[in-house]
Amino acid sequence: MKAYILRRYGKPDILKLENVSEPTPKTGEVRVKLISIGINYAEILSRKGLYGWAPHKPYILGMEGFGEIDDIGENVTGLHKGQKVIVGSQYGNYAEKIVVPANQLLKPFDHLTDEENTAIAVNGLTAWVALFELARLKKKDIILIQAAAGGVGSMAVKIAKANGNIVYGTASTKQKIQLLNQLGIDLAINYRLDDFEEVILNHESKGVDVILEMVGGDVFKKSLKLLNPFGRIMVMGFASLNLKKWNPLSWWMTYNDVPKMSLKQMAENSQCMMASHLGYLLQKPDLLLSTWKKFSEFINKQQIKPVIGHVIDFDQLPKAHLLMESRTSHGKIVIKL
Repeated sequence: MKAYILRRYGKPDILKLENVSEPTPKTGEVRVKLISIGINYAEILSRKGLYGWAPHKPYILGMEGFGEIDDIGENVTGLHKGQKVIVGSQYGNYAEKIVVPANQLLKPFDHLTDEENTAIAVNGLTAWVALFELARLKKKDIILIQAAAGGVGSMAVKIAKANGNIVYGTASTKQKIQLLNQLGIDLAINYRLDDFEEVILNHESKGVDVILEMVGGDVFKKSLKLLNPFGRIMVMGFASLNLKKWNPLSWWMTYNDVPKMSLKQMAENSQCMMASHLGYLLQKPDLLLSTWKKFSEFINKQQIKPVIGHVIDFDQLPKAHLLMESRTSHGKIVIKL
């Protein structure tokens, strides 16, 4: 089969298709023939050698996919060949086939297409965990979503609006602002043209109760100034990370930009900062599956669909990395095999 193996760190063009042996499922495992793959920013960081959750090289990148079961190991029940499934894993999805523990397979949504089922697991569950499991979202809460036109951001907008919340969001282009308005957002701010802090402070609300933050740096620092008493800021990413191992100055700049909030600051304003990394939930399958059940029930009831921004062929996968890294993409980038 063909796969992209990460053998060294570097730019997108280091990703090359290679011929590798097909994996064979062991006891409790299932092999899936992938139809499509979801691209995540964590894989950009992994390619650069900046992702702490990544395994040791060499390995096949890719955290999520969608496909059909084509082989089943021993002691696996309730699954059959040809069954379509969503795959979540630490790595291995940048390939034609992948083997995973059976308990890491998720049931697709009937109202979604194959590509939409590919796009919903990581981004959707990240948004859900931030808003409901961490922030304990209430209907009266006003929410600010940074990078709202991205994969996680657009899912968060859809989920929060379906819950009945007032939602503000930031994006960087006219096209992304148009997307947010199409999603029914209450206030869309082009942060390249307007200071989002100033816009919100001058808005009728003059602040927000919940912030979903995925950028870090100055964006995080300015976001804190908008947080109301009893406010919660959810850190679910660090897109401004620009660490260069060969440049000691970048080490200091990166440390300075890491989202942080002192206990004194939290106490004085009755606020809190929380963070999550879905990957570590793979070590707690019962918790992951119970969270997925709540998320799935909400998605099915509200008939929510993820935003597919770009569909790219498997042999052009490095272009997907280049597109995401350029910060010009919107919605989810899906790779089609």
